[in-house]
Amino acid sequence: MRNVRALFSYDGSRFFGWQRQDGFPTVQEAVESALHSLLGEPHTVYGSGRTDTGVHALGQVANFHVETQLDDERLLFALNAHLDEGVVVRALETCPDDFHAQKHAIGKRYAYVLLTTRFRPPFAQDFAHWTPDSLDLGAMRRAALDLSGEHDFSAFATSGSPRKSNVRRIASLHWIARRDRLAFVIQGNGFLYNMVRTIAGTLLEVGRGKRARDSIADLIASRDRTQAGPTAAASGLYLVSVLYAEPSFRGHATTRRPPGVFPLS
Repeated sequence: MRNVRALFSYDGSRFFGWQRQDGFPTVQEAVESALHSLLGEPHTVYGSGRTDTGVHALGQVANFHVETQLDDERLLFALNAHLDEGVVVRALETCPDDFHAQKHAIGKRYAYVLLTTRFRPPFAQDFAHWTPDSLDLGAMRRAALDLSGEHDFSAFATSGSPRKSNVRRIASLHWIARRDRLAFVIQGNGFLYNMVRTIAGTLLEVGRGKRARDSIADLIASRDRTQAGPTAAASGLYLVSVLYAEPSFRGHATTRRPPGVFPLS
């Protein structure tokens, strides 16, 4: 038996979140089913954390123990061949036996993507949150500054997920602006249930002029979820990466094509 660490990307619109749920397709179930089909026995896959229905991932990390003669490279390609559409293993490596994707995570990075076209786009509605409103990016940048640091984020947390404390540390939040789209990337040592989506909904209110740009500090101090903005659509949220103290996926089996090698067609 060896412990394997894997890096997944998936289209959240195809799944009812990461965690297995009876009667509903989930990413965890898809990966465990693929492993069962490939290796002939059941396996438990431990993700770094849940993502909800409709939330996407660019860099979800999970680990599982397997007994197989396949090396990392062959296991990577074999597992991808058995996975459902909408989920792919981007990288895979044998890791220390005591590594646990959730317990050893020290932080996460998320992105929230907005489409700001005047009319509803015919495509990509499952992959971004659309708003036709004019947004004051300067006000949103200013408001976001007060989110940095360690705070009790109860005002941004939806009930429904047990936790010992609502205190989290936001290390950074930066913006990416293009002609018809806008995104912020946020990194912290952990996030509460629906926290990033509530931050997005609150910052959208600031951008629309419905909330003062200097109101965030008071909102955090209130610890009152009813005072924050609405929970923004799941379609705009991406788990970008999971952070660990030890180096991960260096010299690993990867789906990237080797330099100088190109498809024939």
